[in-house]
This record gives sequence, structure tokens and C-alpha cells, in this order.
Amino acid sequence: MKSFNVPAHYRSPLVTAIKQKRKSADKMKKDFVPTVLQIGSLEVILARHFGFCYGVENAIEIAFRAVEENPGKRIFLLSEMIHNPGVNADLQNLGVRFIMDTGGKMLMNWDDLTSDDIVIIPAFGTTLELAAQLRSIGIEPARYETTCPFVEKVWNRAEKIGKDGYTIVVHGKPKHEETRATFSHSQDVTPTVVVKDMTQAVHLAKFITGALPAEQFYSDFAGQFSEGFDVVKDFQRIGVVNQTTMLASETQAIADYLKQEILGHYNVAPENASERFADTRDTLCYATNDNQSAVQGMLEHRADLALVIGGYNSSNTSHLVELCEEKLPTYFIKEENCLVDRETVRHFDLHSHTELETKNYLPQRTPLRVMITSGASCPDALVERVIERLAQLTGNASYLDQVSEEWLNG
Repeated sequence: MKSFNVPAHYRSPLVTAIKQKRKSADKMKKDFVPTVLQIGSLEVILARHFGFCYGVENAIEIAFRAVEENPGKRIFLLSEMIHNPGVNADLQNLGVRFIMDTGGKMLMNWDDLTSDDIVIIPAFGTTLELAAQLRSIGIEPARYETTCPFVEKVWNRAEKIGKDGYTIVVHGKPKHEETRATFSHSQDVTPTVVVKDMTQAVHLAKFITGALPAEQFYSDFAGQFSEGFDVVKDFQRIGVVNQTTMLASETQAIADYLKQEILGHYNVAPENASERFADTRDTLCYATNDNQSAVQGMLEHRADLALVIGGYNSSNTSHLVELCEEKLPTYFIKEENCLVDRETVRHFDLHSHTELETKNYLPQRTPLRVMITSGASCPDALVERVIERLAQLTGNASYLDQVSEEWLNG
């Protein structure tokens, strides 16, 4: 796989050594057993796969190159390049400005842009409408486009099956940048609807089978379907694609359920499924699958708590949190300073969407076992700093150098 020119301060000598040794011993990536670091009385259980993925490293390289190649020019990001506050702050410190926020709210006027400006398209991609808006100003969006290749794969698959006569069902968060972009590209070729979870998918199936009146669909799924959507006609053949950062298992479960419902409704035998349902399993993102499978493997071990590191608005990171929360106390943190001290952790609660402080989060146990993973937009250097902070807080900092040396030189 291609290597990228990513700023050195995002790298971690320790984490790089761990990843390289694990990769050389498992080239097919079938081993999801975590790496265990024994740091004095602290046991860190590190997920097999975590951190920057191909798409994120590609985006970072392009964005920093855009700054380097255009001294003196105004440089803008269409929105957050990736959902990591540190990386976005680094770009802002270099003078890069955001045109809109992650929800699509404008932070400046289109009239303020000129054809001399540089605009970077984020890793999530963008809508056809916004790309056209940039071109109307004289800015070519493809010049510094960091759209993840796996997101583009979803778009291409949706286009192909759309042209084959299937309606697209997108499993994603309706307001997420990637879902908005996928919806835009899909609806350009075929009727499209977004479902955010299995509950909505089950509800959608009732319109596919006619169990609910067609006119109710337009209120129940307001803002989630393409213009001119015809419930009676457009649900006769469907295919499911996803926002690449969703839970892969949930996307597959949604696809399996809708397939079962539509085949049953039209009395189609499984071997003839393609008459009504398109197979799109090949659109699931490898990094999302690997990171989620690695968490499942990590959770087979005993531990006292889990730390999941990433931006609070990161979709893929939030799903790692959800997986961990099912098994043990889990804290979603954005940086090492969230471990305030031995007694207090500052973390994000997915359910209330607020940052909280929790007391007595580190049990007084020996050994203390802590699981750690991170999202696809989290630098490895940040993971190492969290490990260092944990070692410091638990009185094990003196053991960390020895552990690092064993991995770096062993």
C-alpha cells in the first residue's frame, strides 16, 4: 500500500514499531488479537488496528501540500478535512480557513471567494451542487480534492446499480458530510433515500411491502429522500450502500433485512435475488471493518476500562465507543489532557452529546488493565501520549522507556 508524506509530529516511534511488527507477522490481517504492553503495574491492551487509515493519510498529505505549493494565496477548506480537532487546528494555524461547518452552515459568503483562491475538498467528499458552485466562481475542486477513495467507491457502485434500475438506500447519518455527498451523487442517477439505523430500515420496509400508506413515507422520511421520489414505483428494486464510517455489522444487517423483506414481498427465490436486490457488500470500507473487528478482538480480553481516542464529531470513532460500552466502562476522549488526574477524566457522552467529568474512573487494582483504541482520524502520536499519561498517573512512567526500547529494538 502507498505510503504518504504525513507531518512527523503525527507519528509515534512506539506505535509505528508495534504496527510494523504486527503487520509483518500477519500480512493477511486475519489476526485481531490485541497487543498487550506491560508497563509496571499498568497493562495496556492495544487494539490490533487503529488510527490513521489510507484515506486520512491521503487527505493530510494533499492538504499540507496545498499550503506548501501556494505561498501568499488564500487557502480554504470546504469544511473540516477530517474529524480530528488537532489536525484541523494545525491547518488553521497555517492560515487555512473553513468555508462551512460540518453541518453545512456557511461561515463566510460565496461572494468572498475569487478564482485565485485555493479550496481543499475534505476526505468526506462533497456534493455535486457545491462542486458546481465552486466551478461557477472559477475554482476547480478537483485540484486539491482529498475525497477518500473508498468513499468514491461507494459513489461509483451507487451510480452503476442506479443505472441498472435500482433505487439506492444509503445507510448513514443524514446530516453527516459524507452522507450528504453520497446522497447527492446517488440522486443524480437514481431515486435515493437515507436510513440512519435499523429502526428506520424496519420502518422503511413497511413502505416497500405496502404495509403502510405511501403518502405517510413523505412525512416520516422528510429530508431523507430525493426529489420526485415515487414510493410505489421506486421501491420495486433496491440496493444498499453506506456512509463508510458506520458500523459495518449494522449496514450488513440492514441490507439483509431489506433483502428479506423485498424478496418475500415479491415472492422471489433467493437464487434470483438480483431481480429485486443489488449485492453491494463490496462497498464496506476496509479500515472501518478492520478497526471494528480489532475492537471485537480486544474485547475478548479482561480489562477494567476502555479509552477510545478521537474527535468528538467522528462517526467511525463513535461506533468504536458503542462497541466498547457494551462490555465495560468506556471513556471517549480527544487528547491526553482529558485524563485530568488519577481521579478525574473528561470525556464525551454519546447519549447526551456533552462533555462530562467522571470521578474515580481508574480502579485501585493491580495490575490495572486499560484497553485503548482510536478512530481513523486520530494520529498515532496522540495514542502514545495517552499511554504516557496513563503511565504517569499510575506511577509507572519509569517503566515506559524500557517497554518502548523493547519494541523499537527487539
